[in-house]
Amino acid sequence: MTFSFVKMQAQGNDFVILDGIKNTLPALTPKWIQYMCDRHLGIGCDQLLLLEKHAQADALMLIYNADGSQAENCGNGLRCVGELLMQKLDQSVVTIALADRLVQVQRTAHGISVAMGEAVVEKVAQDYVDINLGNPHRVYFDNFDKMQGCPERNVEIISEYDEHHAVIRIIERGTGETLACGSGACATAVAIWQKTNTNHPLTIHMPGGKVQVLQTQAGLCLEGEVQTVFQGVFN
Repeated sequence: MTFSFVKMQAQGNDFVILDGIKNTLPALTPKWIQYMCDRHLGIGCDQLLLLEKHAQADALMLIYNADGSQAENCGNGLRCVGELLMQKLDQSVVTIALADRLVQVQRTAHGISVAMGEAVVEKVAQDYVDINLGNPHRVYFDNFDKMQGCPERNVEIISEYDEHHAVIRIIERGTGETLACGSGACATAVAIWQKTNTNHPLTIHMPGGKVQVLQTQAGLCLEGEVQTVFQGVFN
């Protein structure tokens, strides 16, 4: 079987996107997903994104990590898929369904923006804050214990921050260290706001680039550039 794919990236966080709305695809077993995500044997990406039909949205987005496990949310993936759908449907705003929510994506002066919804602060410790955005995060304030780690959560490590900027590294569940993470940038902003008792817009600097996170009446908003890397056919 052969099928088409699109590869996109947001701040170096890269995705292989499969359109299951119009195309017949093979069963996406963990072995298949690992093969396609492999940077030496397959196409290569941090996450594989599968689009399917949805009654209340332009598409349902399913998220698979490079190890074949499934993820619940992906801010950068939503922005990439949003741009792809806006191009295909000739719309300025699209709605994408996740397992637990509907989100809107649109173009702005800063690139592509996604309404991420509300974050839940689950725990505030001396060195870290646990936050849930549909997927679980642990944000460390520069005291990350590499030996202990946190395999059940995505991890963000803040090396420096003030009320307008933050610099972070990211370790994603099922993928490893990545150049960027949209939901991780949002979790970082929430953790800083929790520590500083503010909610100023924050520019989050990651190894692959920067995004802006804002707190609006509708919840968190994530903005930044995205890019189509290439299109192809997988055999």
